Amino acid sequence: MEGQSRKWMVAAATVWIQAFTGTNFDFSAYSSDMKAVMRISQVQLNYLATASDLGKALGWSSGLALLYLPLPVVLLLAAAIGVAAYGAQWLLITGRISLSYFPVFLLCLLAGCSICWFNTVCFVLCIRNFSLNRSLALGLTISFNGLSASLYALAANAVSSSSSSTSAYLLLNAALPLLASTAALLPILRSPSSALLLDSSSHDSHIFVVLHILAFFTGLYLLFLNSFSSSSLTNARLLLAGAVILLLLPACVPHLICACDWLRRNIYSSSLFSFIGGAVDDFELQKQLVGSDEEDSTAGGNVIRNDNDCDGGGDDADAGQHCCSCRGLMKDKLAALGEEHSVSRLVRRIDFWLYYVAYFCGATVGLVYSNNLGQIAESLGKDSQTTTLITVYSSCSFFGRLLSSAPDFLREKIHFARTGWLAVAVVPLPVAFFLLAESGDALLAGTALIGLSSGFIFSAAVSVTSELFGSNGLGVNHNILITNIPLGSLLYGLLAALIYDANGKTMVPVLLRNGMVVCMGRKCYAKTFLWWACISLVSLASSLALYFRTKALYRRAARRRPRPPPAGEQVVEPEPEALAN
Repeated sequence: MEGQSRKWMVAAATVWIQAFTGTNFDFSAYSSDMKAVMRISQVQLNYLATASDLGKALGWSSGLALLYLPLPVVLLLAAAIGVAAYGAQWLLITGRISLSYFPVFLLCLLAGCSICWFNTVCFVLCIRNFSLNRSLALGLTISFNGLSASLYALAANAVSSSSSSTSAYLLLNAALPLLASTAALLPILRSPSSALLLDSSSHDSHIFVVLHILAFFTGLYLLFLNSFSSSSLTNARLLLAGAVILLLLPACVPHLICACDWLRRNIYSSSLFSFIGGAVDDFELQKQLVGSDEEDSTAGGNVIRNDNDCDGGGDDADAGQHCCSCRGLMKDKLAALGEEHSVSRLVRRIDFWLYYVAYFCGATVGLVYSNNLGQIAESLGKDSQTTTLITVYSSCSFFGRLLSSAPDFLREKIHFARTGWLAVAVVPLPVAFFLLAESGDALLAGTALIGLSSGFIFSAAVSVTSELFGSNGLGVNHNILITNIPLGSLLYGLLAALIYDANGKTMVPVLLRNGMVVCMGRKCYAKTFLWWACISLVSLASSLALYFRTKALYRRAARRRPRPPPAGEQVVEPEPEALAN
């Protein structure tokens, strides 16, 4: 029981870290003030947002650091980098120091790098402490990263008046990750060794259900009560205290383990527990399937037999002829789930590039939208609603991330490929952008849809990468995938900025206190929304192609899924590879 209690305390610690380290999501809250203080154009502001995302391209550095430094040291270094980067930006925006454009660009780059280091620490902790249900552990902790903007909006209202709340965001971005890391340090230092871990999939899934329900109510709390925080400092502080209590509740899970054991023994036949009892870890399953799948796929020599390439199954001549008609789509298919891929092999895979395009034209567009929320609201004359929009995007992103765990809970009832869920998650994006292009009144609804879709893709991507291209090289392979984020941030943000500045020059300008010209009206972003809608349709087409190429693998894996090990069976875990976001 000692090992069980400690590992759930580690899970609570990763929740705290993730909840307070998604500092890139509140960029739009202070971007207008930074633009005014530095007297830069919209295009130059876009480059600063890109710099923050570009920090993720340095994700390999966190994995390298973990090879030579203890994990708690890497955590504290990430916090120190964030304090330096955001602290200097706060000094700049409050007029205490003066910096040229290039040093500010480097500060934004460092801030993005610190976020990546925090994510790496959380990934490694989840993998070390949960040999089974790793996807559930990762999905839960990554979900809380989506709540960061809502928590920071609440904290900003609680510590400052409305006139100085924008600069408070930067100060909080520097301080809160350090405080969260300090609070998480003790559970991490006391994390159990592999010899103390007794891991049971069905047992742990009960605990994860409790945590997911708790997370759901935390998201509802921040979504519906955050708006009351702007009325007074007292309300804001009370609501912030309530949010902190909700975040501390996961630490009570170790004390509930005995109660959950009793419930499992006495009412295991209830529909809730029987419904979720079959959750099995994706990562372990993939390793078990590689050998058996390769035996089938290479039977009879070097010819790969993909007996489920098409729905017909390939058992008769008619089905074979039908498969020939889609042979072009199925060219160079993966032979099995979990098959390990080196970098050189990865970049030669059609499936990888379909996946890359689906992410690049999907979730990355949603991220760029969130970076521009401040200017979008300002151009529509709704700059007073910026905090509300940030809260809505953050909360819906959280719910999207939480929903990404649905395939793990539903796998015994609904056999649907995770790549299919990915395609379904892309659907709200073009719908939302077409709505925004048509009417400015759809700003709230469009923001909610974009947040929901992007959040699901962000969270599901880790599991999809592991399932398709292997778990051993997940750190490297996933870093290659997310190179699309800085690239998309640059291209999509530049597109929006050029259209914004062009409209600002042709329309009646509005001069701010520093002589900065801004664009006002629906036309400032209408054409941008149309472009983003068309780009997200490319994501939908790419994700559908990926689903059709991989659904047979998931179906075959579902048929061969092993039963969960008996409760109490000891699992000795290998040291995981250091992961980077």
